Amino acid sequence: MLRAVAVLLLAAAASWAGLVDQVNGLVVTGNLSTAERLVRAAQAQLGGTPEVAAALSWVARGALSAREFAKADAYATESRTTALKALGIRRLDSDPYLPIAVGASIEVHALALAGQGDTAEAVTFLRDQLKTWGTTSLRERIQKNINLLSLEGKPAPPLEGANLAALRGHPVLLFFWAHWCPDCKADVPIIADVVKRFGPQGLTLIGPTRLYGYVAGGDPAPPEIEKQYIQQVRERYYAPLSSMPAPLSAANFAAYGASTTPTIVLVDRAGVVRYYHPGAVTEAELADRVQTLLR
Repeated sequence: MLRAVAVLLLAAAASWAGLVDQVNGLVVTGNLSTAERLVRAAQAQLGGTPEVAAALSWVARGALSAREFAKADAYATESRTTALKALGIRRLDSDPYLPIAVGASIEVHALALAGQGDTAEAVTFLRDQLKTWGTTSLRERIQKNINLLSLEGKPAPPLEGANLAALRGHPVLLFFWAHWCPDCKADVPIIADVVKRFGPQGLTLIGPTRLYGYVAGGDPAPPEIEKQYIQQVRERYYAPLSSMPAPLSAANFAAYGASTTPTIVLVDRAGVVRYYHPGAVTEAELADRVQTLLR
């Protein structure tokens, strides 16, 4: 094991271009200690670059997943400090790694607080951060975390292009998706089966999406071209959901904090959010949550 770690570190030192991806991969597979060694080796050689800040943020996320809250918070603080020094007077979104580092540091700090029972303090912190970063790409991510900690049990935010108030009396399943999102495509049969099963009992499906400014391969595209591409994606991958209304609005994604796609939201007959879930969902879990709304 130690030899494998040494080989990895030597290989990484030859070229730090893939640092963030390597650390991400190690964290996802549970190799947090190796990820820490790799980040420290990069930091010693490169200093406080945006890539190092982003890599630190992945270690923070790994520690959070392991429920090592103090360690997670320490790495989040270091990641944020490093990123802000690297940012200087530039705009946050001028560098691809800086939003990763700052966004993750905010998220980890809030979730570490909540994990230790300080949910109210976490939400207050997130709302303060939203005031600071609300005009950047972090807006949806910060709102996602506010919603994770506080949206369930609250009235559903309005949706542009869909009248939720008119659906009172029906439980509503919101399926936030993106044309580039593989997990969204993987969830299509799950959503379709749940709607087929519970639609006769009143379940209504709405699938909000948005423009991202590009099409296949990341090629830049104006809105009209991207809209055509979205329709092509729907026809190819979303045929089982062909009758699903798909309001197109970045404001919907901001209100619901849908920085992660898919994001699944269940709204009860009274218009109150009962389930908020960023990321892919299993059919068993989703069906169980819908059944709860129908009782």
